[in-house]
Amino acid sequence: MGGARRRPVVAGIDIGGTTTSAVLMDGEGAVVGHASAPTPARTGGAAMLDTAVDVVTRTLDASAYRLTAVGVGAAGVVDRRSGIIVAASDSFRDWAGFPLAEELRLALGVPAVVENDVNAFVEGERRFGAVRGFDDVLAVTLGTGVGGALVLGGELYTGPNGAAGEIGHVAGFGDRPCSCGRTGHLETLASGRSIARRYLELSAGRAHTNDGRSRGRTPGTVSLTAAEVASLARSGDPDAVAVFDEAGRAVGRAAVMVATLIDVVHVVIGGGVACAWDLLELALKAEISSEPPVSDQPVVVTPSALGPRAVAVGAAAMAGG
Repeated sequence: MGGARRRPVVAGIDIGGTTTSAVLMDGEGAVVGHASAPTPARTGGAAMLDTAVDVVTRTLDASAYRLTAVGVGAAGVVDRRSGIIVAASDSFRDWAGFPLAEELRLALGVPAVVENDVNAFVEGERRFGAVRGFDDVLAVTLGTGVGGALVLGGELYTGPNGAAGEIGHVAGFGDRPCSCGRTGHLETLASGRSIARRYLELSAGRAHTNDGRSRGRTPGTVSLTAAEVASLARSGDPDAVAVFDEAGRAVGRAAVMVATLIDVVHVVIGGGVACAWDLLELALKAEISSEPPVSDQPVVVTPSALGPRAVAVGAAAMAGG
């Protein structure tokens, strides 16, 4: 089929700490193609760019579509005007300062828009998902780290420095070290890697014998994912259940903080850890009920309706206008 007869599509890319995925979206908002690959986060920005380009071109090679623009939801703080990654956690190497929008434009030959991944997530959920039709929303993503985004009065609010809504780095959640180098942030209890680390701490302590020898797994000695901890929790492991309860309570407390400060009571939760919504929900809602916001309005928390495609769908929608 000739290029002039191909249907125009916009690509949306989600560059996360573990996976990079892309969708193609047509003018009707339908997803007509998708692909994914592991994110080479520890290899550097250039490798991450190559992976992003690869997942887009793989969806286009076998299709009858013509790419017109690309949008990206990228982990880290993003300068929306330049498309440069301003800051990123220690999960990423050579990511801060990377000119992602310009590099994508050169590689794919179309205009590129780069946004923080959670901002893209909330746009996807507002346009097509769990909070469609709401003008004031807090979005929280629980993945490798914890991200947040705000919509106020129907508009994405990023603040003067592009970091508004970053609830994952609010303090007051204990004294554990955070990926940003500080301590006691929400991320230290509710991210995927903190859930795995906390489980290993608890299970190692439980397995310790009276003579001082450890019979169980210890932090740093075993590779474990939050999904595996979730499976253990569903099978009745008390330490795994406790870790998810702790995470749920922390997210609930953060939601109340936002509801009290800026009167936003609709919250959507996404990211890989949100797949364990059945393990988070009771503790999260119990925390909200125990200390409601001063407005006394119900804080309504719902899981993502778009699932793992939410960021890429939102990024595509933002690039397509």
